[in-house]
Amino acid sequence: RANSYYVNQRWLGGMLTNWITIKSRVDRLKELEEKEEAGLIDVLPKKEASMIRRELQKLKKHLDGIKDMKKLPDLVVIVDQKRETTAIQECIKLGIPTICILDTNCNPEIIDVPIPANDDAIRSIKLVISKIADAILEGRNI
Repeated sequence: RANSYYVNQRWLGGMLTNWITIKSRVDRLKELEEKEEAGLIDVLPKKEASMIRRELQKLKKHLDGIKDMKKLPDLVVIVDQKRETTAIQECIKLGIPTICILDTNCNPEIIDVPIPANDDAIRSIKLVISKIADAILEGRNI
């Protein structure tokens, strides 16, 4: 809704700190998507086409939400601190501010803007993320 970049699978180590390498994988994703749209994968031998489709599926799974990202983000919103420790460490290392939904089992001291809420319940996450999306949209309109 807010046209923001996202990662909804496992955070790949180095996604921010090793952006140049990740960017090369994003470029490969775009290249394979273009080939698929043009129908060039269908003309290949079955085994080769299968391998390319598998690679495309894997790249889409991990990088689809950031494929249009040109530079490092100005802010990162994290839903589960316990699960996304790598993302938090990368943000701290690069000085990128973080907003994080924190449950009772999380450490608020390493987060710039902690939001106390249940990070396990889907309705809780949906409410907080929708409010953050509203704030992003409002900020863009100013």
